[in-house]
Amino acid sequence: MLNTPRSRRSMVTAPHHLASEAGLRVLREGGNAVEATVAMAAALTVVYPHMTGIGGDGFWLIAAPGKEPVAIEACGRAAAAATIDLYRGKGFDAIPWRGPLAANTVAATVSGWGEALKLSNELGGRLPLSRLVEEAVWHGETGFAVTASQQELTTEKLPGLKDAPGFAAAFLPGGQPPREGSILKLPALAATLKAIGTEGAEGFYRGALAQKIAADLATIGSPVAAGDLARHQARRVAPLSVGLRNAGAGGATLYNFPPPTQGLSSLMILAIFDRLGVTEAEDFDYLHGLVEATKQAFLVRDRIVGDPDSMPERAEDWLQADRLDQLAANIDRRKALPWPQPAEAGDTTWMGAIDGSGLMVSFIQSIYFEFGSGCVLPETGINWQNRGASFLLQEDGPRALAPGRMPFHTLNPAMARFADGRAMVYGTMGGEGQPQTQSAVFSRYAMFGQKLQAAATAPRWLLGKTWGEGSVTLKLESRFDPALVAALQAAGHTVEMLPDFTSTMGHAGAIVRHTDGVLEGATDPRSDGAAAGF
Repeated sequence: MLNTPRSRRSMVTAPHHLASEAGLRVLREGGNAVEATVAMAAALTVVYPHMTGIGGDGFWLIAAPGKEPVAIEACGRAAAAATIDLYRGKGFDAIPWRGPLAANTVAATVSGWGEALKLSNELGGRLPLSRLVEEAVWHGETGFAVTASQQELTTEKLPGLKDAPGFAAAFLPGGQPPREGSILKLPALAATLKAIGTEGAEGFYRGALAQKIAADLATIGSPVAAGDLARHQARRVAPLSVGLRNAGAGGATLYNFPPPTQGLSSLMILAIFDRLGVTEAEDFDYLHGLVEATKQAFLVRDRIVGDPDSMPERAEDWLQADRLDQLAANIDRRKALPWPQPAEAGDTTWMGAIDGSGLMVSFIQSIYFEFGSGCVLPETGINWQNRGASFLLQEDGPRALAPGRMPFHTLNPAMARFADGRAMVYGTMGGEGQPQTQSAVFSRYAMFGQKLQAAATAPRWLLGKTWGEGSVTLKLESRFDPALVAALQAAGHTVEMLPDFTSTMGHAGAIVRHTDGVLEGATDPRSDGAAAGF
């Protein structure tokens, strides 16, 4: 994909074309960007179940024209029963990645849908939630064609998933991973989505549906109980922001999500790189500069970011000019910083929408690893996340497990406003790779003038791991110039080559609105997605 699709009225992008179509239909019916995004999120729950679902968390950035962006935090907290003693008493020295004890936090994304729709109504939105889940319900009831990535990941991760409660019944038809192109139905999940449409998002936490979910969780042995669901509320928070000098004429202001997400590191990478004075993309200075900026940002992230109430420092302090100047000065322009640092994994879907009024949405929704905990609730069909596996079984620190704490999140939706009047939403799945892919797409487009779709299609890199696999190498897609690869190796980067267009590099997307109302969109050729407008 090289050509950038354009439209004049509205545009959406999502990592599965059926989700994009669901959002576009809402916009054609007069819905706004928030309503379209809820429709996409619901559809992805069904047609991309290995990547996302209503058993996970979600984070929103929403900006109306002329107003400051609003962030909506839909992050589930650790259950009251999720204590260090619970795990140590069962012989664990770390929280398991799969199974019922990995399903130890509230699933919050549906509450985020509800809070986003409240904000939508304040801005003139009118479509009911029952309409927004229609496409998802239809796909769940009548079936959808399995993607290559669902087949691949089900097969690859089967040893850790096959014994999780409910997984085989939902995702192993005939006892085997589904074939690409075969039809898979998720009737229990469809019924739950229909109930959410009828009861509203509130019912997921404090209604008849909540009682079913709590009973399901008890059946599989999860620590999450009815009281944990009832205590949960999504909330509006202030986003983080930072200015860039070298992003279009006059610069730009970038926005991202505050802790417990890694949004701080996404902003820091681009702000540090902005200070390096790199003049063109795709050469050694460009790639080395962004990788080294990533290391500086991740060192801060891994030291301070976690549950917001337990952090030793404020995230916004690291976006001050003097701090960023110092971090940029730490970078050796010719030599790689040794990188034995631990990394984070995760699986996610990002989606974006901008409507004709200029209302724009950047939203990311996740169950953490592929298929999350692997636990599928028997009556409600919900695949529950394993986000709480990122907690540490220690007494102190921002990522220490304690009831009611928020887990560290790799999720972070991004947004930018340019001094020349353009506005942009962008993001990706990919765990540890999310900030790095954001920096690639944004810098190529905004700092070096590449076309939007070309910026998403261009070869990418990843320092560290994603998709649940541990590694600290600098991974490069094989389309990079061999001379550049050799120069990076000579500078001390431990390079690992990966195939072209590998999903390891995430599923990115972006939409830009120009001052004349023209919308440009991009989707990732590594995904099953589409950027669609009218």
